[in-house]
Amino acid sequence: MSRWLVTGANGQLGHDLMEILPAAGHSAVGLDLPEIDITDPDSVADALRLHRPDVVVNAAAYTAVDAAEQDEPTALQVNGVGPGVLAAAIAADPDLAETVLVQVSTDYVFDGTARRPYSEDATPNPASAYGRTKLVGEEAARLALPDRHYIVRTAWLYGAHGANFVKTMLRLEAAHETVSVVDDQFGQPTWSRDLANQIELLVTSDAPAGVYHGTAGGATNWFGFTQRIFDLAGHDPERVLPTSTAAFPRPAPRPAFSVLGHDRWATVGLPAMRSWDEALGEALPAILANN
Repeated sequence: MSRWLVTGANGQLGHDLMEILPAAGHSAVGLDLPEIDITDPDSVADALRLHRPDVVVNAAAYTAVDAAEQDEPTALQVNGVGPGVLAAAIAADPDLAETVLVQVSTDYVFDGTARRPYSEDATPNPASAYGRTKLVGEEAARLALPDRHYIVRTAWLYGAHGANFVKTMLRLEAAHETVSVVDDQFGQPTWSRDLANQIELLVTSDAPAGVYHGTAGGATNWFGFTQRIFDLAGHDPERVLPTSTAAFPRPAPRPAFSVLGHDRWATVGLPAMRSWDEALGEALPAILANN
């Protein structure tokens, strides 16, 4: 049995990690504000000293993508400085000499101009404040713990806990005859529970340190994703109407192409995550029960 510490435990990924880890035979402690402030070295040191984890999963993040454009320094504190504080504290503690850090990152480290899936070794080029700050967090984890880090990039995350796109579309379906959704942004809807299971698999397999893409297989656009949500929930998918990104201007640019490649999993002998469509079919009942 290994000891896990999950920061950002109140988020949708944190919730799922705290459910699947004990079921997999691990001891797990979940912390969030105010129990831990990952930007505060004293707070982090106290938590590590108390819990002595074998694995730290940093699921804490500033995820308000548009707000980050107006307040990048605050986003940088959480997304960039915080992971560095965690990684440095682990590296400095001789009692944690074998502890690994899982830093959860994002597709936004890429600019979304590609036309084929971004490989794990593709050069990042963030186009938004959110992406820039998350990339700083990746680099901090890598520098402090070169042989004891996993950077797991995910995208289009949804789950039973917290606010997310699936819940928003279900709410709009109940309130409107039709729903307009953009059809010119492509990505991989990813169930947070599948990601939690993939993180557990990655760490317990003793895979090499480095970058892994934690997104579902296949790809779709927001329009197609919404049509499938309606269909699985028993509603007419023809009520979903296509529109363009230009019709919904936002402060932060959205990547037009957020499809991530998964070759690294095969390289280390592990299965990649299942298709987004299969996962959504299993996830939707749990989401409906919590919506």
